[in-house]
Amino acid sequence: MSGVPAAEEDDSGGQSVGSPPVFAREAHLRSILETIPDAMIVIDVRGRIISFSAAAERMFGFSEAEVLGENISALMPSPDRELHDSYLERYFKTGVRKMIGIGRVTTARHRDGSTFPIDLHVAEARIGDERVFTGFVRDLTERQQTEMRLHDLQSELAHVARVAEMGTFATSIAHELNQPLTAIANYVETSEELLRNPDEEVLEIVREALRECATQSVRAGQIVRRLRDFISKGEIESRVESLARVVNEASALALIGAGESGVEVEVKLDPRVDRVFIDRIQVQQVILNLVRNAIEAMAGSQIRRLRIASRPAEGGFVEMSIEDSGPGLPAELADQLFQPFVSTKAEGMGLGLSICHTIVNAHGGRIWSTPSRLGGTAFHFTLIDASRSEDEPE
Repeated sequence: MSGVPAAEEDDSGGQSVGSPPVFAREAHLRSILETIPDAMIVIDVRGRIISFSAAAERMFGFSEAEVLGENISALMPSPDRELHDSYLERYFKTGVRKMIGIGRVTTARHRDGSTFPIDLHVAEARIGDERVFTGFVRDLTERQQTEMRLHDLQSELAHVARVAEMGTFATSIAHELNQPLTAIANYVETSEELLRNPDEEVLEIVREALRECATQSVRAGQIVRRLRDFISKGEIESRVESLARVVNEASALALIGAGESGVEVEVKLDPRVDRVFIDRIQVQQVILNLVRNAIEAMAGSQIRRLRIASRPAEGGFVEMSIEDSGPGLPAELADQLFQPFVSTKAEGMGLGLSICHTIVNAHGGRIWSTPSRLGGTAFHFTLIDASRSEDEPE
């Protein structure tokens, strides 16, 4: 047919004239890959980079020529940077997939040393006799910042709604609270009048009045406690979750830009206590708050080290600790840290640690601070250990 070249072999031996040459297909494939917004990185069985897409170059700040042949761990912060090779070795020995084919939110390291949150998917393939692993990486910085803004807005709206609800509740009990207070005032005034001309009969009346004052005081205290419990009540929806996942997601957001501040981060999570019974979002809020506080506390320090760790604790609990190398806490604030409106920051509202205290208490745990071995402050809190539970997180 006119205009259609015959399928003839060329001089190179086998390449059909009617099909595009190999180099043309490769160029076409590369042009497609360069338009994909997610980064694509291919490594071999030793963890060496053998392909680095244009999106990866933009995301990490390295050119492909700079990273080809380098270990993929160069793009990871601690502790993954030091442990990645052992992850590969364990997979080859056991065949158990912990990352391959499973999406994971984690943290990556830019060329300038800063860290940023990513959504990572890893796939395994074979090219001839060679095994390769392809990582598809999506930068979550903008999405997580948007989610954080939405979360803050939702928290503010929930707070406004709760304050409005509290106002309605307070109005409804105002009359009830006014009754014992009025009775106390009347008993005291009457007693004062009677004591101007005391005799045994009058003293007995005064004693009875004071007993009534005590009764009404207790009643007023109960009403106030009911109001306080209503305001501070922690409402949680707990389930079995992976502590590693909770920490990775929360720290990925909290550590945005930490590399620019020169913060060295160390994460040590005990795999024996990876299952906890918690409300994931609320516990992530605690971790986020404590990590950000630690980073801010180290702003003026020459050495900036942050350690996030977990370990088994007594009584069926898991202890989380977040330590920094900052200046430490003023002694006069140590006993008041978790009270509302107490802050170590010049412009702080003093509500963050109070909220952490409420959340941890609602989970049946406790939260406290100690001097850190790094030189600053260590915050510790406990969560219910669900490691022996048969439930699995979704």
